[in-house]
Amino acid sequence: MSTTDAMLIVGAGQCGARAAHALREHGWDGAITLLGDEGLAPYERPPLSKSVLLGQKTTAQCTIYDEAFYRDQRIDLRIEAPVSTIDRAGRRVVLANGDVLAYHRLLIATGARPRRLELPGATLRGVHVLRGVRDAQVIADELMPGRRIAVIGAGFIGLEIAATAVARGCEVFVLEAAPRALMRAVPEAAAGRIVEQHRQKGVDVRFAVRVGRMVGTACVSGVQLVDGTTLPCDAVIAGIGVTPRTELAQAAGLDIENGIAVDATLRTNDPQIFAAGDVCSFPHLLLGRRIRLECWKNAEDQARVAARNMLGHGETCSSVPWFWSDQYDMTIQVAGMPALGTTTVVRETGPASCVFFALDGDGVLVGASGVGHVSEIARDVRFAQELMARRACVEPRLLADRGTKLRSLLTAEV
Repeated sequence: MSTTDAMLIVGAGQCGARAAHALREHGWDGAITLLGDEGLAPYERPPLSKSVLLGQKTTAQCTIYDEAFYRDQRIDLRIEAPVSTIDRAGRRVVLANGDVLAYHRLLIATGARPRRLELPGATLRGVHVLRGVRDAQVIADELMPGRRIAVIGAGFIGLEIAATAVARGCEVFVLEAAPRALMRAVPEAAAGRIVEQHRQKGVDVRFAVRVGRMVGTACVSGVQLVDGTTLPCDAVIAGIGVTPRTELAQAAGLDIENGIAVDATLRTNDPQIFAAGDVCSFPHLLLGRRIRLECWKNAEDQARVAARNMLGHGETCSSVPWFWSDQYDMTIQVAGMPALGTTTVVRETGPASCVFFALDGDGVLVGASGVGHVSEIARDVRFAQELMARRACVEPRLLADRGTKLRSLLTAEV
């Protein structure tokens, strides 16, 4: 490979930083340029809704690598370098300041941005979304004892923020337009167990409600529902999903399909350009469909795959998806794609813990959702991942029986 031009990475987040490191680990000796637009060195986002808002961890402690790492690895990190154009024909990118950078291979890891409320009053002071460090710092200042916090959206981010706000002494209510929490993420029974824990902690969780507007003058003072009910609050935090940041790719003529469309090796329709992380959709060979994943583990995994494939290895993405969330003293671990299941099997794994297994119409295990103490769910979720990787058909009675060791089912599959 020629090392005249750089391996160029657009997006200095978790995925971009790990990809830069992986390029070095796998033998690329040429230039590596990592371009960010937040004005901050790459950092991990999962702690923002948990330990950072709780004050247990500073935003500086979320940094992935220190300055010495980038210097020693000869990675040119530019933290205030937004890209305005990708020139595919010239194999170069143009920065907002006019600088032009040539590339040997290009990785787009621009991630996603949070959806914002598009309602009257949504621009009032005190209405927030959580995506980056600065968002976390502002929201942390809102979570003071005795304040009333409205959370819009009962997805993982919304529920994590609700749990954190309760721990900070706030009164919290959660409003969700869907009929239940975590619609796409876990089975209904698992979602019910999670919501029950929130209600036990005093959170007012409401489903099938539609928000009409934010109430207030300069600062938000309440949330008005379409039925006319007004719920007073001191701050609103919206967790209503994210949108992949595909603008650069789309303007460059790259294929877009629920994100930047890549093949199983994370290559776009331009053979010199790859995409990875929250921004891309890819055909998952194990699941047999195109998916886009928004989680820390996927950003880590795809960073390594993309880096190796930028070096010509031709690896495919086929690992079983995995995700976790911490809320109160409860851990949630999700493996596979529970939404693909038609049958849910419950295994009680401890006094306050259980794993919900999802089987498709053919009896193939496609998802596992553990809820409870990590020591009582992690092992079963891990073995379930291995069974999913083998496309195993498992009898529901064996999954439900706590006496059945999932490790033995793995042996039976060999």
